[in-house]
Amino acid sequence: MANKFYFKKKNTNHYTVAFYNLENLFDTKDDPRILDEDFLPDSEKRWTRKRYEKKISKLGTVISNIGFTKTRKAPILVGVAEVENKKVLEDLITTKHLKNKNYGVVHYDSPDERGIDVGLLYQKQHFEVISSENIPVLVDNQQGERDYTRDILWVKGVFNTEEVNILINHWPSRRDGAELTSYKRVAAADKNREVVQQITSENSEAKIIIMGDFNDDPTSESIKNLVRNDLFNPMEKLLTRYSGSLNYRSQWNLFDQIIFSNNFHKYEKGKHSFSDASIFDKDFLKIYKGRYKGNPFRTYVGRKYLGGYSDHFPVYIRLKHNE
Repeated sequence: MANKFYFKKKNTNHYTVAFYNLENLFDTKDDPRILDEDFLPDSEKRWTRKRYEKKISKLGTVISNIGFTKTRKAPILVGVAEVENKKVLEDLITTKHLKNKNYGVVHYDSPDERGIDVGLLYQKQHFEVISSENIPVLVDNQQGERDYTRDILWVKGVFNTEEVNILINHWPSRRDGAELTSYKRVAAADKNREVVQQITSENSEAKIIIMGDFNDDPTSESIKNLVRNDLFNPMEKLLTRYSGSLNYRSQWNLFDQIIFSNNFHKYEKGKHSFSDASIFDKDFLKIYKGRYKGNPFRTYVGRKYLGGYSDHFPVYIRLKHNE
């Protein structure tokens, strides 16, 4: 019993910050403003209320467990991508494993044609929102027309006793080819740099966390363009031939990343410092047999319903609150 008590006490000042692409978390109602026809009860995918409730229950189980073995608590901040609206996040935080965690939600509708957005879940007893806004990412397609993609969500708040800025992203996809679409993700990186400069021009010591599904790896031009000298990417060492946050054509990628300002490496009393980073790829999140064994256990493959969690693994960092 003494050892157990010591273990808990040792970790009380450690907190998890996570990011999770929830893979098409749509409700079951038709929204005429967006292309959500695939996710309706009478669609080919047969996206029923039962399947929706099963998915949010599973996602709630995942989120409650991210970093738990190290901190003994659910993550304080969870950036999310691929959510249809605020209501699906409100439903998510009332599922069995999250309803007692006292999560709040920050969400704005993005101009994305499919209606998928980013959002933030935060534990109210540890994080107080000061302000929030959505920042458009303006990019054109190959024909010179605007490509409507996800906005950046910028949330400023007090994390325990420290002010922190959080930028949540879901950058343009590689659907038309990684090289052909690279310029769009470079533009998204530039927009994040603009916000970073705006934040630091007002406070040179500001703490900043940038997270998201960047649709690029840590070694890609866009990410290198984002990180430069004033930010740090702990995810760079996590991508290997055998592990990542998603798998495409038998190759691992680490599109899901959490990047932060260098001042998280400093030890200051009353503030947070970086401890470690990881991919949350527990066995229960994986396909357990067959050709795709070890890959994320997803909800659908094409129109075929599998009943899994997501096609991405969550990623997270652990911060120590220096007391």
